[in-house]
Amino acid sequence: MTMTPEQAAWFQGTFARLVDNVDQALMGKRDVVGLVLAAMLAEGHVLLEDAPGTGKTSLAKALAATVQGTSSRIQFTPDLLPSDVTGVTIYDQASHRFEFHKGPVFASIVLADEINRASPKTQSALLEVMEESRVTVDGVAHEAGRPFLVIATQNPIEQAGTYKLPEAQLDRFLIKTSIGYPDLAVAERILAGAADRNPSAHLSPLITTGAVADMADLAATVHVESAVLRFTAQLAEATREDPAARLGVSVRGSLAIIRIAKVWAAAQGRHYVIPDDIKDLVAPVWTHRLVLDPEAEFSGTTAETLLARVVDAVAAPQARSAA
Repeated sequence: MTMTPEQAAWFQGTFARLVDNVDQALMGKRDVVGLVLAAMLAEGHVLLEDAPGTGKTSLAKALAATVQGTSSRIQFTPDLLPSDVTGVTIYDQASHRFEFHKGPVFASIVLADEINRASPKTQSALLEVMEESRVTVDGVAHEAGRPFLVIATQNPIEQAGTYKLPEAQLDRFLIKTSIGYPDLAVAERILAGAADRNPSAHLSPLITTGAVADMADLAATVHVESAVLRFTAQLAEATREDPAARLGVSVRGSLAIIRIAKVWAAAQGRHYVIPDDIKDLVAPVWTHRLVLDPEAEFSGTTAETLLARVVDAVAAPQARSAA
């Protein structure tokens, strides 16, 4: 079944209302909120590389409040253990049974703060649940539920005592973006409400978690022409062939951009994906998946400039007005 124009119009209106609601707590960041919401509806995860105090926790709480979900925050530190994230099985002497006590990863929105401060072993505790939305402890699988979104943060400035995220783990994140500092006018509005320590607590829930899962299923039915699929594959291949890239976009990366492009198209009121959707999403979906050649990086090449060069070099197909 393919999404109908009427369903696309409904999706667009609902998506806009959700963004508006979250924007009440995270003022002036509609573009970022839209990207993160799109990632959640594409059932992916978000990596935020940002300075401290830019509203990462507020974003997670506001999203959870908007979709009637739960939120948790895990502060990643060098002494954090995998069981501190996923949970642990404990023997109950009263019932003479082993019982599983869920960790903070069992929430609708999980904020993994400063993820690169934990050891690789603890970071790897997130890999299964991010990929399959379940946790296996002592051979027993425990479902995380839907929706399930991990928002991981890392500090781009303070790198002392951190562990670099390996490429395989970076590839698990659907998008990488940053919130950034507000402009002057928005900063004044934030300061005017400084007495309110938790603005997300005043948000009205607009949708249930079950309805969010239905929206994700509906977005998956958005039509993608074979020409757009070919265009995406050509872009990914071009990143792998670029002399400045040591590691280009993987097949998982190509699948990821198609998944979120479907949500992006529906959020614009379309029931089909156009090449411009792919172009709009190339930077947030693919930047963190590239590994540059050290010499090219030393010469000033960045992942952003490489992707811009690739997008300019690969001819996009003519967009159709309807699918």
